[in-house]
Amino acid sequence: MKKTKQQKVLLRPFSRRDFLSTSLKAGAAAFTTGLLPKLSADVQNRYNVLFIIVDDLRPMLGCYGHPEMHTPNIDRIAERGTLFNSAYCQYPLCSPSRTSMITGLRPETTNVLNNSTDFRQRLPNAVTLPQHFKAHGYHTQSVGRVFHLPTLQDDENSWSAPSWRPAWIPFDKQTTSSWQALDVNDDEFRDGKTARRAVQVLEQIKQQQFFLTVGFYKPHLPLKAPRKYFDLYNTQDFSLPASSTPPMDAPARALTNWSAIRAFQDLPSGTEPLSNEKTLELIRAYAAATSYIDAQIGRVLNQLDALGLTENTVIAFCGDHGHHLGEHGIWGKQTLFEVSLRSPLIVSVPRQTHLETETNALVELVDIYPTLCDACQLPIPQQLEGTSLMPVIQQPTRPWKMGVFSKFGGTGVGGITIRTEQYRYTEWGKNGSRGIELYDYDNDPNETVNIAQLPENTELITQLSEQLHAGWHAALPEMQDQSPIPQTLPWDINNDGIVDIQDLILVSDNFGEEVPEHLKADVNKDGRVDIIDLLLVAVHFGKSVNSSAPSISKPLVAQHATLIDEWLTEAHLFDDGSDVFQQGIAALEHLINTKGPTETVLLPNYPNPFNPETWIPYDLARDADVHIQIYNLKGESVRRLSLGFQTAGTYRARSRAAYWDGRNDVGESVASGLYFYTLQAGHFKATRQMVILK
Repeated sequence: MKKTKQQKVLLRPFSRRDFLSTSLKAGAAAFTTGLLPKLSADVQNRYNVLFIIVDDLRPMLGCYGHPEMHTPNIDRIAERGTLFNSAYCQYPLCSPSRTSMITGLRPETTNVLNNSTDFRQRLPNAVTLPQHFKAHGYHTQSVGRVFHLPTLQDDENSWSAPSWRPAWIPFDKQTTSSWQALDVNDDEFRDGKTARRAVQVLEQIKQQQFFLTVGFYKPHLPLKAPRKYFDLYNTQDFSLPASSTPPMDAPARALTNWSAIRAFQDLPSGTEPLSNEKTLELIRAYAAATSYIDAQIGRVLNQLDALGLTENTVIAFCGDHGHHLGEHGIWGKQTLFEVSLRSPLIVSVPRQTHLETETNALVELVDIYPTLCDACQLPIPQQLEGTSLMPVIQQPTRPWKMGVFSKFGGTGVGGITIRTEQYRYTEWGKNGSRGIELYDYDNDPNETVNIAQLPENTELITQLSEQLHAGWHAALPEMQDQSPIPQTLPWDINNDGIVDIQDLILVSDNFGEEVPEHLKADVNKDGRVDIIDLLLVAVHFGKSVNSSAPSISKPLVAQHATLIDEWLTEAHLFDDGSDVFQQGIAALEHLINTKGPTETVLLPNYPNPFNPETWIPYDLARDADVHIQIYNLKGESVRRLSLGFQTAGTYRARSRAAYWDGRNDVGESVASGLYFYTLQAGHFKATRQMVILK
């Protein structure tokens, strides 16, 4: 595009007013008043999120190929979304699994391996899923059982409003039956109260951009539900487990299940097998409790429909892990067998291309966090250890992960397992010292025989063991860039990842142009570039696509100050009192008083802890040759980053900060632990510490 006219305009101060006087003056008040609300409305058009978590729910649902089950409401979610046939939890116990889902981190990172550990003891700065949405302007709220620990459910960092959950009434298992059909209405139980509360909350927050998590307790033991849900079934509707005995040649460690059901009054203690009649009776009770929960989910979905919110709401539905119903003689979870780890997962995204779709892609519950970010077009935090499933939702048959990973028990005595498309390979103890397992689901879908010791499987065992120890990074789909999809900001005119003085200059340079050289210069999309577009950029000065980066304060030179003074004059001239002018003028006045760094400073790396890469930000008060040296606890040099000559300024944005890929000078990945990094800039030297957590 020719710039002759624009260049002439720039030769004399304030000459842009010639344009403004003809295009703005007459109608400024008429069209500027609504601009900021319009911008907010664009933000408000992001999808809401309804995240439903159900305790102890295995994929024994109508939509998962169980026609004997009455689950019409969960089936409704599947009809409008994507059902994941091969979704697996990362730890088959309530708190570790929920912690992994809601932090986006795996149990080996959170160190939550039981129902009593608070992940913030180890990771005090971890950003939870609702906390991330809250930071991006969402109203976040939880109803029912979401986190396992009440202290986490009441986490002020995560929620915009106090969490609500029904009161827990203690009971004695030794005097309580494992199941009961009671002549009561739905709201007599905790989950009915949860559904009622969720309906009320939706009414209260319907005008807000919301992230609402609703957690249901059943079909957790004891299997109590209103009688009408038991009346949906007869014991003849169900089949006995295909295998009610342990797999042949399975190591003893694989069978040490908690089996909490044995503590109830109506069941034999010890390892005495349950009769076929009792087994079918319990399966029927589990089905009844599942249908009861399905009805409560229906109440929430109906309210979403009634309020006109469904078409703008992402719905994610999952169980926190699977559950044995007599398979291998086990009742409950806490095993590394298929039925304990496989979980239901359904995601519905408004206007997705493929509706009522199933996919056999191997996925994990740790993937939920990045998926919801991706679906709502929020930046995906670098530290997450899951992968967005949006590519699978968009193309259900695409190649995906080579394996998914779970664990159970502590270091040295517990087990780790990988599930591939055909096999499950498990090691108990360090490097399998307490036993290994291998099951071939093509030929033995019910895990009746552990074939790990067969000589013909030696090579396969070696291959799967290497794949297990290579970890989740190595199993990610090759076609996907492991870095989050780059995000762009509407105010970042040159798309360099940060809103700064250059973006303001680009808008100013395009004043008066109906077809600007930089199309984003027309920020409000009204067909012309003027002072209002510049003010909208000014309000967002310093914003970066990397939400974890330190705030940015760009140094200004004299030429910049002159330009800002000119923009302020124009803004005051046409100020109509609207928010866009008031906020924009305040931003420019703040900016003109901003100076460059007065001192050289080394800042904390981000993310921290990190895995496998990090950025090291700093400020330079004067030009200097910059070097960063990384050391281990012994003071040994690990890596030297020679950045060369740098001009004075802030180097905090991801595009400007020093980058370290977590490798030493010979290209090897360094181990988890505490490290130090030193900034050398001229005569300046400063040291900070960082943590690598793998």
